[in-house]
Amino acid sequence: MASALFALALLAALAGPVALRLYRRPDFVTGRDGRLSTSTTLALAWTVILVWLLLAILGYGLTAGGGVAWFRGEHGPLAALTPVYLPLLGGPYIALIAAKTVVGIRVENGTLAKPAPRPTATGRRPLRELIANDSGRTDLVDLQYVALSAVTMLYVVLFFLSDVGGGLPDLPSEIWALTGAPAGAYLVNKMATRGNPVITHAAVTADGSLTVEGGGFTDPRLTLDDTPLTTAQDPATGTLTATLPPDAKPPFTLVVTSRGLRSDPYRYGAAPAPATARPAG
Repeated sequence: MASALFALALLAALAGPVALRLYRRPDFVTGRDGRLSTSTTLALAWTVILVWLLLAILGYGLTAGGGVAWFRGEHGPLAALTPVYLPLLGGPYIALIAAKTVVGIRVENGTLAKPAPRPTATGRRPLRELIANDSGRTDLVDLQYVALSAVTMLYVVLFFLSDVGGGLPDLPSEIWALTGAPAGAYLVNKMATRGNPVITHAAVTADGSLTVEGGGFTDPRLTLDDTPLTTAQDPATGTLTATLPPDAKPPFTLVVTSRGLRSDPYRYGAAPAPATARPAG
């Protein structure tokens, strides 16, 4: 029990400052487009867990474990490091490096649109970006990558806490597939994603003018609830501007079609009415 409590305290000492740093300045795990990066976040999480495991084993070995001799031998506390844990860490890092390379090349070649996200009121990026595409909709591939990685991390942490003196948990070597396979699917998804236009924000002014922000708007066609709108495009920012039909009332759905590719539907809803002041007395 004392060893498990020590390991938990060490995990809090490692993960706490990292979480606080990311909370204050999340740019460490954001991509070049300003959104939270799924591959970077998971690679960082696995790094923290592996460092924690090694430090906890070192502390146990030099105290309750009996010293340096405890680390030696074929069945020492680090015996599972090469066959199990390095592949667990390798999958996320391969996905991180390869995904950044693929996305960078595709953006440079113009086959993928990566518009900057809208700033948030707090200045921090929502965690939902880890499982969402650039339009803000949940991406099944990203979701399975995050979910399976989180479950695998939970396995590692709980098995280690149940027997700190046993060293690295001797998990089945096939468990690397729980991170390797999702990481591979994540990478293939980055390679196969089409260069669809992306709507990141829409706004309606008091005079009935509609503005649509995003990226990938090449010769765009804007529709409102499947009704085409006459659209003007700002050549500097790519923003689309159109006049709403007289009968168009929020909520409505916007879609941009560019080079035969459609954006994800963007649902524009009416802003909430401001609260009215109650009379005094």
